[in-house]
Amino acid sequence: MGLAQPFQPGEALPISLDPSNLAGYALRTTLRMAAAMLASLVFTFAYASWAARSERAAQVLIPLLDVLQSVPILGFLSITVVGFIKLFPGSLLGPECAAIFAIFTSQAWNMTFSFYSSLRMIPKDLYQAAEVFQLSAWQRFWKLEVPYAVPGLIWNAMMSVAGGWFFVVAAEAISVEGYIIQLPGIGSYIALAIQQRDLTAIGWAIFAMLLVILATDQLMFRPLTVWAERFKFEFTEAQGEPRSWFLAVLRRAQLAMLLTRLSAKAWDVSSRLLQHLPARPAVRLRWRFARRGVRLMDRLWTPLLIVAAGTSIVVLARFVQAEVSYAEIGHVFLLSLWTGLRVMVLIALASVIWVPIGIWIGLRPKFAQRAQPVVIFLAAFPANLLFPLAVTAIIQYHLNPEIWLSPLMILGTQWYILFNIIGAAAALPSDLREVAANLGLSRWLLWRRLLLPTIFPAYVTGGLTASGGAWNASVVAEVVSWGSTTLTATGIGSYIAAQTVAGDHPRIALGVAVMSLYVIVLNRSVWERLYNFARQRFVFT
Repeated sequence: MGLAQPFQPGEALPISLDPSNLAGYALRTTLRMAAAMLASLVFTFAYASWAARSERAAQVLIPLLDVLQSVPILGFLSITVVGFIKLFPGSLLGPECAAIFAIFTSQAWNMTFSFYSSLRMIPKDLYQAAEVFQLSAWQRFWKLEVPYAVPGLIWNAMMSVAGGWFFVVAAEAISVEGYIIQLPGIGSYIALAIQQRDLTAIGWAIFAMLLVILATDQLMFRPLTVWAERFKFEFTEAQGEPRSWFLAVLRRAQLAMLLTRLSAKAWDVSSRLLQHLPARPAVRLRWRFARRGVRLMDRLWTPLLIVAAGTSIVVLARFVQAEVSYAEIGHVFLLSLWTGLRVMVLIALASVIWVPIGIWIGLRPKFAQRAQPVVIFLAAFPANLLFPLAVTAIIQYHLNPEIWLSPLMILGTQWYILFNIIGAAAALPSDLREVAANLGLSRWLLWRRLLLPTIFPAYVTGGLTASGGAWNASVVAEVVSWGSTTLTATGIGSYIAAQTVAGDHPRIALGVAVMSLYVIVLNRSVWERLYNFARQRFVFT
């Protein structure tokens, strides 16, 4: 089936549980995730660079990013799918774009936070060296900022791909406006298997996911991890560097050498063009006016967005109050408080478990290579596939769903902490480890004086994104279905899920707005303070 084939809302797309269809489904899901990853990279470079370069813009952009990462994927879908369908009327391209956008929303935010954090942590002497070499802004971005951020960005890109797999069921089996759009893919295959309680089909889906993840690891992430070793901030040669057979093949291939020469030529042309662009008087004048315009917009940015935010709040309040009573609004705030308590407890438990494990893995490159595909697969494993076990265990042992559904919230988001810790530990300069060994530091002093301070900025990034992801995952985890059996836990996630299925837009907007408000308060009061502490105390200078 082509992307532009005729399609009308409510029309059923044929999805078969025949395992022979899984190869085609896997290809379509992989293409959707690749498109979403490309869009996420573009968004990351643009958004994080703007926030890092402008303190005024960062005051608005970073809280806005908090809101974006807290909005559940179902919230994005309920708002965007109708718009995409109207943008491409009578075509399957509309739902396909909606699915790609939904996967994008599960990938972009943690990459943006990682890149922004890396830009703010770059040592000042490196910027001074860039000024000595008279690098233009374009050259500084690609020669200093991107290379410095590459190790952490690659590990967060792995987490983004895993996050896309985690939410692929919601992205490809869209339930909105009272009807379901099931796009051909592994996600819709899993949704149909769960609906029909077909454990054999679920097993085939897990096997297909494993093959795709192993191929992605060997052909993309393993070569990128090896390539990123060249950007470690150190002065001695690292020991036990990771290896990639596919990268070795690419380096020996004639096509790779041709692409390398072409990219070098393109870089040289772009650098010269941007470096000499303001040389002519007329161009220099336009360049000067452009910079003045940027400075003016930088001054007006905050008040304009405050006015826009205030207007949006007023419009939203009127939209919600037309259908929802004040008593229900207060009830929604209580539901969010209950979900927030779950999130904080789960993040604390995940930190205690994964921080030491992440450091241990990151300090051992060879073991990290062996563990990499396993960790990606575990992070990508959709929580929906554990619903049969969760429902069966809770019913059989008469467990309280309010407590025992909570771990499902952290299944896909705890890996943000682990991936960031592994990336930070792997990027630890070898010379610092050698100095610690020469000083004969005890195990406790080594962790207290070197390892924990080094990984702390990455932990803040991982904890912040894990917290936002847990809020997002509550929509999936607080309502668990297996066949005709459904278990529900009290919380804002189950409220949003119920209103999304019902197509009640005022209540969807209320749930998403209250959840976003809680996330902003939590991030500003906890994670921002931890980030500022890390920036002041634990940055290389």
